[in-house]
Amino acid sequence: MAVPPEVTNKNLTGKYTMNKTLSDDSDDILKLQGVSWFKRRAISMFTLTLGVKHYTDEAGNEHIDVEQTLSGGIKGTNEDRTLDWEERSDIDDVFGAVIGQSKKVKAEEVEDEFLKSGWTEEAVEDGLVLAVDWSDTPKSGMDWRAEMTWGFEILNGERRHARHLKFTSSNKKDGPIFKRLYYDYIGPN
Repeated sequence: MAVPPEVTNKNLTGKYTMNKTLSDDSDDILKLQGVSWFKRRAISMFTLTLGVKHYTDEAGNEHIDVEQTLSGGIKGTNEDRTLDWEERSDIDDVFGAVIGQSKKVKAEEVEDEFLKSGWTEEAVEDGLVLAVDWSDTPKSGMDWRAEMTWGFEILNGERRHARHLKFTSSNKKDGPIFKRLYYDYIGPN
């Protein structure tokens, strides 16, 4: 389902499901992140639902909290982001020890063409969400980096929540992997 016009990068609050038909397959990235074959197979079989709460706290800090659920009501990883560009460490159930930072940016501030292109005019005007995560190598033994921009695209005539992902890993010597992930809006959260 298309995202209604009142849902924007100024307020992403809502429920979304990943559209596997429209999204690029990310199994190669999960493998490079050290996710086991068994876990990758399980992930590929389930539908991912995102419950997004976008708000500003009393101190004026913008937050996007994402509760992930797999089909059948299986609780997934929570993705809580404060858009202040501060580094935060986490132990993720899927990816292990990670460090991340997030902020709102204008498209022209994003260096990579893939990450800054293809967005709706309103997403560009409102600012894209830039989320950068990387492995905490001393704790995880892995060495990877994921840069994502979040916004909206028009795809097949419908406005959709999208994430552009640029992934690099020390185990992949022939350059970064680029993926687009698309989500169907299923209603308010």
